[in-house]
Amino acid sequence: MTTTRVLSTTLLASLTLTGLALPSASAATDPWVRPWGTNAVGQLGNATTIPQTTPGDVVGLARADVRTLSGGGDDKTAFAVALLADGTVKSWGANATGQLGNGTTTNQPVPGTVAVLSGISAVDAGLDHGLAVRKGRVYAWGGNAKGQLGNGVTDEKNPAKVPVLVQALDEVKDVGAGCSFSAALRQDGTVWTWGDGTNGRLGLGGTDARNTPQQIKDLTDIAAISVGCSHVLALTVDGKVKSWGEGKNGQLGNDTTADSPSPVDVKLLSGVTQISAGPFHDFAILKDGTVKGWGWNKFGQLGDGTTTDRTTPVPIDTLKGTKSIIGGADFTVAAQPDGSVLTLGNNDASQLGDGTTTATTARDNKPVIALPSGSGITRVATLANGKSAYAY
Repeated sequence: MTTTRVLSTTLLASLTLTGLALPSASAATDPWVRPWGTNAVGQLGNATTIPQTTPGDVVGLARADVRTLSGGGDDKTAFAVALLADGTVKSWGANATGQLGNGTTTNQPVPGTVAVLSGISAVDAGLDHGLAVRKGRVYAWGGNAKGQLGNGVTDEKNPAKVPVLVQALDEVKDVGAGCSFSAALRQDGTVWTWGDGTNGRLGLGGTDARNTPQQIKDLTDIAAISVGCSHVLALTVDGKVKSWGEGKNGQLGNDTTADSPSPVDVKLLSGVTQISAGPFHDFAILKDGTVKGWGWNKFGQLGDGTTTDRTTPVPIDTLKGTKSIIGGADFTVAAQPDGSVLTLGNNDASQLGDGTTTATTARDNKPVIALPSGSGITRVATLANGKSAYAY
């Protein structure tokens, strides 16, 4: 669920950072996917369950081979899936609900192959399940207590340990997995959802769960979707943003803290090229390279210099020209044009990746450096609702 969704890849090729100087990389650019943070169930993919206070390596996973990486779960159910250039999918981490898709329920601290998947074009990881797209059809695996696998079954005791086909859905170009629910964007610009309906996260006008895909009515011309834990963002073809689901932290961006079971307009946004829904806070990158953020901000994770929750988008002046940005449980990770990675927010589990446990609220609310300039990073990911991060 924790990947940035893109309308256009044309972004500002410069970086302006207020009051922050980035050092040059101390060594040549390394080729690996770089994880850090909590690691109790092997979600960092480094063959251990030892926390990582600075970026390490995912075993055997070169970022040149990775098309998309998505983190799922919380710190107890954490896992990750990676779509490779050859169309296969790797997974690692927790596996109690079969969320690794390898036919077992055994945790795995190094990448392994998700069963029966090839020719895949998109993937995403939710709280305890994964999704993949193959030739326009959607495959799902893992927990199914709320019908989030979309196969017409709701079964808490029997998760799908290998991918199963989502019913009655084709011509899909992208998917998003949240906390016990799923969303799909079809080629025709419509959005379909299924699974847990709590807080209106399915966008269907109510809170009922569904175990097969349902179309969100009156939502058309959508170019991209991004799924948080219990809310969804949808980017329109004309650069505006819709949202629905849980709103208690302002994450819907519509100037309220109320839930919405139907799509609403995110205010004060236009010219958006990328959207990124975190568990409880969100970001948008605009065509001029600037970043706006909204939602939960107790630990300064929005980067606007405050610890005030924002119910409408505000400019993030310390992050300009950002290539990729995503919110974790209580922090934010951003890839910059010079190949560096900046982080913001809480740091009690070293989720900022700078080798400390000092939050940015104790450092003038300025971003800190997880990876220096020249690192070659272009994309970032976090868990669905946890304190681990990935840069690639």
